[in-house]
Amino acid sequence: MLNVAVVLVAGIVILAVLLVIPAFTLGLVIIGERQVGIVVKKFSLRGNSLRPGQLVALNNEAGYQADTLSPGWYLGYWPWMYSVQKVPVTVIPQGEIGLVVASDGSSIPPERILGKVVKSDNFQNARQFLMNGGEKGRQLGILTAGVYRINTALFTVINSKNAVQHEMLPEQLRVYSVASDKVGIVTTLDGRPIDEGEMAALYLPGHDNFQNAQKFVEAGGQRGLQEQVLLSGSWNLNPWFVNVEQTNMTEVPIGYVGVVISYIGKAHQDVSGVDFKHGDLVNPGHKGVWATPLYPGKHPINVRVMKVELVPTTNIVLNWASRVEEHSYDSRLNSITVRSRDGFAFDLDVAQVIHVGALDAPKVISRVGSVQNLVDHVLQPIVGNYFRNAAQSYIVLDFLSARSERQKEATEHIRKATLMYDVQAIDTLIGNINPPAQLMTTLTDRKIAEEQKKTYEVQQAAQTQRQELVRETALADIQQEVVKAERGVNIAELHAKSQIQQATGEAESIRLKAQGEAESIRMRGQAQAEAYKAGATAIGQQGYTAVQLMQIIGDKHVRIIPEIAVNGGEKGSGGITEALLAVILQNQMNTPRPSNGNPKPTVGASQPVPPVPPALPK
Repeated sequence: MLNVAVVLVAGIVILAVLLVIPAFTLGLVIIGERQVGIVVKKFSLRGNSLRPGQLVALNNEAGYQADTLSPGWYLGYWPWMYSVQKVPVTVIPQGEIGLVVASDGSSIPPERILGKVVKSDNFQNARQFLMNGGEKGRQLGILTAGVYRINTALFTVINSKNAVQHEMLPEQLRVYSVASDKVGIVTTLDGRPIDEGEMAALYLPGHDNFQNAQKFVEAGGQRGLQEQVLLSGSWNLNPWFVNVEQTNMTEVPIGYVGVVISYIGKAHQDVSGVDFKHGDLVNPGHKGVWATPLYPGKHPINVRVMKVELVPTTNIVLNWASRVEEHSYDSRLNSITVRSRDGFAFDLDVAQVIHVGALDAPKVISRVGSVQNLVDHVLQPIVGNYFRNAAQSYIVLDFLSARSERQKEATEHIRKATLMYDVQAIDTLIGNINPPAQLMTTLTDRKIAEEQKKTYEVQQAAQTQRQELVRETALADIQQEVVKAERGVNIAELHAKSQIQQATGEAESIRLKAQGEAESIRMRGQAQAEAYKAGATAIGQQGYTAVQLMQIIGDKHVRIIPEIAVNGGEKGSGGITEALLAVILQNQMNTPRPSNGNPKPTVGASQPVPPVPPALPK
């Protein structure tokens, strides 16, 4: 076992010697795939050396060499002349950036603070960087996400991992993001100075939203606050070159327009026209009040160099009273104190309705600066002075009683006055009128007396009406009786006429019947007379008469011999009394009883005898 170990150790030593001797004698250097070889020349056989202040050699001077060794095998780098440092490649992760500091190169001009960007394959070609005039110090250029073979002898790369070592925050080395509802206000830290009298640099195109710092500088970009803003998105920005402040986008609510007041821009050029003499307007992009307003929505406005004045386009109600509207434009307005012609001071509550058109809003802002200034400096004196002047023409009671007329006059006057300021006065409304308490007491007493008088008049009228109602009611009741009487009279008249007509008809009927019966009797008598005459002629007058008498006696059952004989005085006979009783008893027995209870008459001695026909004429 011991012999085996000795043999193994001897083999390893022999192999190491075989490898070291060629590397030492041939200057072999091996660079891995994820490595960069940084070459340091220990001395120069020609004796040339670097210039003062120079750090990286371009012509084989002793010191750090500009050229690096990429992955592979290299010969001739003898250890006694060269020192090769193997450093890892530089990796910039996704979502981050890398800042670069050059330790060699030309000096940065005093008007700038960052080294210019030169062609150097993203700082991977140190020789090219130095030959093209690269400048030492912090660089304008940055490294975006990727893998780079950087000569760490010339360049120091700062990323999120080593940010703290370089007095930076890791957040500064990340890709900058602007939120969707935000706007990025940019301040550049390099470039030429801003022109005198300007507060910010004007919009400058062609630098890819400040991502290409070198183009910004070459195009004459100015350091300081910029007019241009960054919109929503992710941007590869050099934090040594720009600072970004995120603010909310400017929102114009529905019912408003936004008038832009720009403090920077192109040369001022008034476009308001000759008729507008109280201000000026400019086109968008120029310095001044923009003639075109911003309509409802969100707008990416740089609020550091521009101001947006919101102007309501709906009706605005302003109260000269204790009440304050939600917009608060009338928060400084109070009731208007006026003095009447008769010397009384009293307060008026007034409401004024105004409207500002969307296209008139820039003119209003150009003239007065803001809606609040419009209320305080224009509407307040117009409305207040009008009512103070108008009140002096009337006594208090007239002002109170003729309130609607005063309101109409005020509306017309204020409408004309506000048109001069491009404001439409929609309506003027007088609210509470607060006259002195003593005067109000007198007025109240007078009103109470007037109302009492009216009450008495109404009560009197009611009593009169009630009397009239009673009278009319009585007349109505009497009228009912009158109508009944009239109807009764009419009915009686009609009934009388009916009876007259009926009597007339009956009389006529009787007359006609009498005439008919008379004619019948006459005809019958004439016929009987003819018959009598013929009978008398045939059997003689006395014979015919006897025949007629016998016929009548037979037809009428006339008794010729009495049933009861009354004796005049014979003893034992009944006499007249007994005869009468016998007749009555016989009548009772012979009389039939009809259904109605009345006795039916019988033909007897008491019945009338038909008349004897008259004697025939001789």
